[in-house]
Amino acid sequence: MAIRRVVLQGDEILEKVCRPVTDFNRRLHILLDDMADTLVEANGAGLAAPQVGILRRAVIVFDDEEEILELINPEIVSASGEQTGVEGCLSLPGKWGMVTRPDHVRVRAQDRFGRWFETEGEGLTARAFCHEIDHLDGHLFAEHIDRFLTEEEVEAYFRELEEGNG
Repeated sequence: MAIRRVVLQGDEILEKVCRPVTDFNRRLHILLDDMADTLVEANGAGLAAPQVGILRRAVIVFDDEEEILELINPEIVSASGEQTGVEGCLSLPGKWGMVTRPDHVRVRAQDRFGRWFETEGEGLTARAFCHEIDHLDGHLFAEHIDRFLTEEEVEAYFRELEEGNG
């Protein structure tokens, strides 16, 4: 397992549509393990294969129990509700914007061995599912915002969120 370099905005790989995963082999397992190490090191909520330079339909996301969930060839099968909140991306370090996403998302995907399953998430997990699956189709969260937030606006948002939950 290793930490991989995160591809940054401006690299054309982030604008490409990823190919489906067809080989559920050791190379895929190494990629997923490396992505998990990279995500933990970067303190992110999710990571997509193109963000580490691999054009394959694979993402990892922290779920509602803060466990890493591996989604291979994921597709959103249902979405409901709405949430608007601050969103960032490891490929756009230091940049944040307000994004509206579904509040509840159900995803169908394969695991690292090729077995199909469905999972669902709410709140941050639903946001992460949508954000990471967007990456597989060559889209960044910045396409969903009116403008980037200032550092002060981001700090105020998270402070207000924390005070509301305390």
